[in-house]
Amino acid sequence: MLARVFSSALVGVEARVVDVEVDIARGLPAFTTVGLAETAVRESRERVKAAVTNSGFQFPRDRITVNLAPADMRKEGTGFDLPVALGVLTATGMVPQGAASGFLICGELALDGRVKPVRGVLAMAMEAGRRGMNAVMVPRDNGVEASVVRGIRVFAVGSLSEAVGFFKGIHPLVPEPPFDGLEPGAGSCPVDFSDIVGQHHAKRALEIAAAGRHNLLMNGPPGSGKTMLARALPSILPTLSFDEALETTRVHSAAGLLDRSTPLVTIRPVRSPHHTISDAGLIGGGQNPMPGEVSLAHNGVLFLDELPEFKKRVLDVLRQPLEDGDVHIARARIKVTYPSDTLLVCAMNPCPCGYATHPGRECRCSSVQVERYQERISGPLLDRIDLHVEVPAVSFDELSGRKQAGAEPSAAVRARVVAAVARQSHRFKDLSVRFNGQMGSREVRAFCQVGPDSRDLLEAAVKRLGLSARAWMRCLKMARTIADLEGADAIDTPHVAEAIQYREIFSRADEREPWEATCPS
Repeated sequence: MLARVFSSALVGVEARVVDVEVDIARGLPAFTTVGLAETAVRESRERVKAAVTNSGFQFPRDRITVNLAPADMRKEGTGFDLPVALGVLTATGMVPQGAASGFLICGELALDGRVKPVRGVLAMAMEAGRRGMNAVMVPRDNGVEASVVRGIRVFAVGSLSEAVGFFKGIHPLVPEPPFDGLEPGAGSCPVDFSDIVGQHHAKRALEIAAAGRHNLLMNGPPGSGKTMLARALPSILPTLSFDEALETTRVHSAAGLLDRSTPLVTIRPVRSPHHTISDAGLIGGGQNPMPGEVSLAHNGVLFLDELPEFKKRVLDVLRQPLEDGDVHIARARIKVTYPSDTLLVCAMNPCPCGYATHPGRECRCSSVQVERYQERISGPLLDRIDLHVEVPAVSFDELSGRKQAGAEPSAAVRARVVAAVARQSHRFKDLSVRFNGQMGSREVRAFCQVGPDSRDLLEAAVKRLGLSARAWMRCLKMARTIADLEGADAIDTPHVAEAIQYREIFSRADEREPWEATCPS
């Protein structure tokens, strides 16, 4: 007796269809699972046997062989319980042959036959739709999540007996209605730009970073408002498109972090890991690879506070994800890829005590301590950060409100950001690039042409600051974003000048370069 049911396995954030073949033959009672099954999958035989028996069905006392094909792909997780149980019941004739054909089935079984939720259901439903399957059968708690995928019927079940009754035609199920929360919302942000005292230069840098997805580093003494600025950044970010929401939700679903009440992530994620995090926790990995913080921040913001306190190795592994927008993890038996298209925002102090640039506090650090502190951040990582901004201490006049007239709210800044993003969408409509910060050398040559005056200014900056080829290209990308914020078609000298000033990370306010005189304050 042979039965075949379709299920799915997660490989990174992607789903792969798995053929669950169940063969029951005469012989001594045995239950064998083959096909590169991990421990949780092999243990399913005990859960399946108890669930079938406690659901009122007879479990066969014969030799049972379960094959999970393709056999060379590793299978992990508990989502194979329900398809294996249905395969056993189909092979014994309790479920009609072919009743489950065209269905992709997943779910974990409790010992009493209840179907419990599993992670990665969104990716599985997307793969079923791509394969042209008729429908998916998922746990009841995952039903709304799967209904986000358009063009496929979703049947949610709460128990094994309910699933058997459906396939036998004695317990009809109504497909889950399509998820109606498709339009992403702007969400609420606890900090508005108008709440931030002073720091106009830093707020301007945040605007550029949000408009072109340029990585940002803020350097300043404690209490200058770096963390508050980072918390205000989501208030000026454009809303997620539906495709971006699906990409983001798929990562959270694969990590098992998706809230059952909100099956679609409609607000750009903001992740702020502690500086004690490991490299696997930041970029993903582990014995059974899982998405890291940089992938959980996909299409959102990754905020690293107290940047030099992170382990140097942890920071260095960020280079490739920042450059490529993907994390590639290779193990002996598996290779996975996680998306990591995120906006990196970092904050740090200028020295160990934090007061090297404070006008009213004396720094207690020696020059050697300051140098060692700053050397914790490697040059290659700094080179991948577009905007280097000094955040000075807030003066008493600003704190008292004497200089806080006419503070611009986030809504006004966000309107400019959205308009600049729309210009980029039109410019890159036939390319895989979505933001200026993602442009490669070919796109920079095509869309970042500058005049003779701007070229001379860039040449002077390269010689004076020792900019690398990557830094030079990032200046051009920033200049393109600044022009987009102003609605300009061509990059002009003031745009280039403003971009150059963001390449000096530890410059003091009284050591501004000549080109900064042409930049807006």
